[in-house]
Amino acid sequence: MPKLKTKKALVKKIKVTKGGKVTRRKTGQNHYNSKENGKEGRAKKGDVRLFRSDEKNVLKALVN
Repeated sequence: MPKLKTKKALVKKIKVTKGGKVTRRKTGQNHYNSKENGKEGRAKKGDVRLFRSDEKNVLKALVN
């Protein structure tokens, strides 16, 4: 049986924390940021946790 490869596209989009939580970047950071105030800009820079149901699917896809 051949080796199982990791899904490289998925690895680039998410990060798995030490406790097993899966985080992703917030959307809408690429352009149209000049009209936002500082609070909105700082809020978009933080990572967001995935839903638990999605976490299970993502972790399963990483292994296969």
